[in-house]
Amino acid sequence: MTTILHADMDAFYASVEQRDDPALRGRPVIVGGLGKRGVVCAASYEARRFGVRSALPISQARRLCPKAVFLSPRMSQYARVSAEVREIFYRFTPLVEPLSLDEAYLDCSGSLRLFGSARAIAEAIRAAIRSELSLPVSVGAGSGKLVAKIASARAKPDGLLLIDEHETDAFLRPLPVAEIWGVGPVTERRLHEFGIATIGQLADYDSARLERSLGSWATLLQGLARGEDLRSVEADRGRKSYGEENTFPDDAVDGELIDAMLLAHAETVARRLRHDGRKARTITIKWRTSGSAAQWRLSTRSHTLVDASDDGVVIARVAAQLWRAEPEHPPVRLLGVQVTNLDGDRPVQLGLFRCQEEIRNEALNKALDQIVARFGADAVRRGNTPQG
Repeated sequence: MTTILHADMDAFYASVEQRDDPALRGRPVIVGGLGKRGVVCAASYEARRFGVRSALPISQARRLCPKAVFLSPRMSQYARVSAEVREIFYRFTPLVEPLSLDEAYLDCSGSLRLFGSARAIAEAIRAAIRSELSLPVSVGAGSGKLVAKIASARAKPDGLLLIDEHETDAFLRPLPVAEIWGVGPVTERRLHEFGIATIGQLADYDSARLERSLGSWATLLQGLARGEDLRSVEADRGRKSYGEENTFPDDAVDGELIDAMLLAHAETVARRLRHDGRKARTITIKWRTSGSAAQWRLSTRSHTLVDASDDGVVIARVAAQLWRAEPEHPPVRLLGVQVTNLDGDRPVQLGLFRCQEEIRNEALNKALDQIVARFGADAVRRGNTPQG
């Protein structure tokens, strides 16, 4: 039997800030761009009581909750904590698919005999994250990704909800169709035109008629509505590539936030490369917009370096250049940086005449890695952001 867990850190950025500064605990905390056009990246549950949510303009958040503490995001710190969370996941299964810095799918099917049950695994994960990192996490479990993700949302905050396979149909049927993966406002409106408002109504609807309207997309939607979720957990531990990505709670339009995410992902990827003694030649950015089914297509752009690199500045600079080269920058739901075409399977021959800048950068990166390992990723940061 397939058992999928979806782990979702609660108000992740805000929770990290409250953990790192005890004076913020119990107070409304809002993390986001603080300029005139800034938006909320995360809001603590104390702030959410005032109606503050992700993607809300900062100006509106200030009006709703004027006594909140407003903080700029510390992406490098969140990336470091995210890596620590992921290492806890790997104790229980090698099949981990990160969706963003604060959530991931875990396929625990092969671990049930070792740990006893899905509930035992979920409880152990939650206990480890709470005791070692002092952070809350909500976990949902089911026979597929859709059920696990919906269950974790209903377990919030700081809870656990398991849906047994025989409970899947009863769990899904009363839920609104917007809960299904990929159903955005456009598809939801079209389904409502057919009188389909719930997942159960979608599951029961005439398949031929639905396919005439939605095409092949209808088959996938109805399968998910009936609990037929065949999507597997795509593990991120292969060594043919290294990548980091983030799924925003709401579409990201803030250029400063996108720049910060590209830099944070590049630095994290570079640090992992150096840890494993590897370098990469090809740098890829990927992004996904939301909306209609066609808009859910993943877009990628790549550039291959002449010389392989493990330098976060180099990776970030190329990522920024790739992003800025795009003629349009639509609102983004997912953003990631990946490196491939790796050296490291064999010893890399060093050039006889290496430039002084390269030698200085290697020494700097080594020093940064040592500082981060001892004091955390936010203990030191680069003087400026690489420009595209």
